[in-house]
Amino acid sequence: MADQSTRDAVVATADDLFYRRGIQTVGMDELRTAAGVSLKRLYSEFSSKDAIVQAVLERRTGIWQECVASRVDAATTPRDKLLAIYDYLVEWTADEEFRGCGFVNTFGEIGAVNDDVAAAVRAHKEGFAAYVTGLAVDAGLGPDVAEQLVLLAEGVQTMAAVTHDPRWADAARAAAATLIDAGLAPVA
Repeated sequence: MADQSTRDAVVATADDLFYRRGIQTVGMDELRTAAGVSLKRLYSEFSSKDAIVQAVLERRTGIWQECVASRVDAATTPRDKLLAIYDYLVEWTADEEFRGCGFVNTFGEIGAVNDDVAAAVRAHKEGFAAYVTGLAVDAGLGPDVAEQLVLLAEGVQTMAAVTHDPRWADAARAAAATLIDAGLAPVA
């Protein structure tokens, strides 16, 4: 258990540092100091910085899924379940620590030169798209609307990060409601 707690502490610390400052600006010595482990212990837990990045991406996937699912599960109607995703985005993008999507940030930094990172980011994004598609189908919407809803959710993270303005999430939620309602409207 001590190994798992050490590993978890390193991954949580790396996640925080990488998200706030970027992967390439954080050295292994800084990471081990911040995590409170020796360099020897750090390398006994992780073979490389790339292995730590992979563990951080796994952690972020779990956090993202928990945050979104907790909002979706609390909603009662299929329409509200879809809009719950945007409710989460409204809250998250308003957080002072918000720096955009950690997966996009990671891909932008090292995805072009690290196939494993690119694959992990792609798997995360495809997983989210599949999740939204499932919710959309449950609501009676087609896959075309699901793709549009995914695009809104992904785009708001970029706009809110770049502009430091969380109002983009409100706009995305309103646009999502319009798409959902139009998709659910009876055809005349």
